[in-house]
Amino acid sequence: MNSANDSQWLSAYFERYRDSIFSPEANRQLVELKKMFLAAKSSHQKVIIAGNGGSAAIASHCTVDITKSARVRCINFNEADLITCFANDFGYERWLQKALEFYADPGDVLILISSSGKSPNMICAAEYARQRELKLVTFTGFAATNPLRQLGDLNLWVDSRAYNIVEMTHQIWLLAVCDLIIGAAEYHPA
Repeated sequence: MNSANDSQWLSAYFERYRDSIFSPEANRQLVELKKMFLAAKSSHQKVIIAGNGGSAAIASHCTVDITKSARVRCINFNEADLITCFANDFGYERWLQKALEFYADPGDVLILISSSGKSPNMICAAEYARQRELKLVTFTGFAATNPLRQLGDLNLWVDSRAYNIVEMTHQIWLLAVCDLIIGAAEYHPA
């Protein structure tokens, strides 16, 4: 490709990001997520974020920013020893469910990130959350009818089948909620 073609390709590529990030429905749901975070904070609950692979990295990054910057208590389960122990003892499909049994409290907000919405461990965790009074938020992409998206109280979905578009949109959305909380605090100090 020559540089003119590269430039056109990048323009089209970034347009796909713009289209995936912004929609009135996503904005409405992100405002609802902000309310869920602040309700968890005021009731001394926590936010738990989990994902596999790149989504686990997003969970780690966002957990730190939500805790440090937005001052909402937030955890994730990315410790290799926890994952491998629970996967070995309970099966990979159930390791996250078991972690929730040990660490989640009724009223906590659980965010499950899965690009495809088909990860068996995420679906098991979602089903557990539905039974245990956890507020469930899903971040998915690919097929609109993916199974994880059907289980949440709030379901943010990216209309794309490209992993990078889906994963980065999830990260941008989560960090936007963090910044929305910080911005709100600047104008309405506690």
